[in-house]
Amino acid sequence: MGLEKIRIGMIGAGAIGNVHMEVFSHIEGAEIAAVTDVYLPLAQQRAQEHGIKKVHVSPQALLEDDQIDAVIIGVPNKFHAELAIAALQQGKHLLLEKPMAINAEEARLIVEAAKASGKILMMSHQMRWTPLSRAVKAMIDNGDLGHIYNAKAGWLRKKGIPGWGSWFTRMEQSGGGPLIDIGVHMLDLSQYLMGSPKPISVYGSTYSEFGPQRRGIGSWGTPDWNGFYDVEDLASALIKMDNGATLSLEVSWAAHAAGLPEAPFIYLMGTKGGISIVGKQATFETYEGDEVITKEIEPQEGDDERYLMARHFVACIREGKEPITSGLSGYTNNRILDAIYESSRTGDAIKLAW
Repeated sequence: MGLEKIRIGMIGAGAIGNVHMEVFSHIEGAEIAAVTDVYLPLAQQRAQEHGIKKVHVSPQALLEDDQIDAVIIGVPNKFHAELAIAALQQGKHLLLEKPMAINAEEARLIVEAAKASGKILMMSHQMRWTPLSRAVKAMIDNGDLGHIYNAKAGWLRKKGIPGWGSWFTRMEQSGGGPLIDIGVHMLDLSQYLMGSPKPISVYGSTYSEFGPQRRGIGSWGTPDWNGFYDVEDLASALIKMDNGATLSLEVSWAAHAAGLPEAPFIYLMGTKGGISIVGKQATFETYEGDEVITKEIEPQEGDDERYLMARHFVACIREGKEPITSGLSGYTNNRILDAIYESSRTGDAIKLAW
């Protein structure tokens, strides 16, 4: 593609789409060249705010625009697979918001479409690029933890149900509640830091104790009081990996989680050392003789995680390299999510074959 700017089309002009448009307006070698949304006035507003030249009347019109090299999809989960597959079939590189799809089967179809197209498929898991995540990954790569054999991760919001009654809280449109919304971030980051082992067994439970009563409502999203709530508001799971390691996951939108931090957390336990990440603080712990030694981990310097992620997407397109957050990572996340929901329904552990 030479040194010409990579021209990106944005499908979805809502909150997350607006974040992408703002970020990519500052990325060298790329530009948001077109935008579309089911609510056209919002797309027109975003175009004006971000200096975007084209507003397309539909996703199909945007995908058929031969001036567009790559697409970002930031729409409700239900529409990820249809639009992602169409984008890849039209020869567009793709940055796809999490979760990859509403279920593992649709995620698999996206991966297959990417393979057939030869285009870049990247998941938008920005937490891998936070200053602390990068510092922790460097320590792990340096061997400071040894073999990571156990991890605990989660994100327990005590009062944070988004957009009650909207697509967020409708299983058919979202695929689930906090597990597929914020749990997927913790799942993705944990597996990445653990060295991306393959999950082979999943046991989990989901609960819906607050949403149906219209309690635990947060500030994100626009409520639709004529809508309904049929997703979980808390999920808990234990995941066993092919290398013997285990990961326990606990996430909520609403919970009486007394004494527990609301910040996202990961605890990594290795044979040589351990690391905790809670919000924007991280700690390393190891033995010196019989003494437990603890030290704070300094975040790596550098830009905001979303800018680093955006630049990585552009670099992958230019260099034809597989993204850190590949299609396989998105598919793996979806398989685990499906297994947790299935385990909760059946009461059984779910085995995953690869």
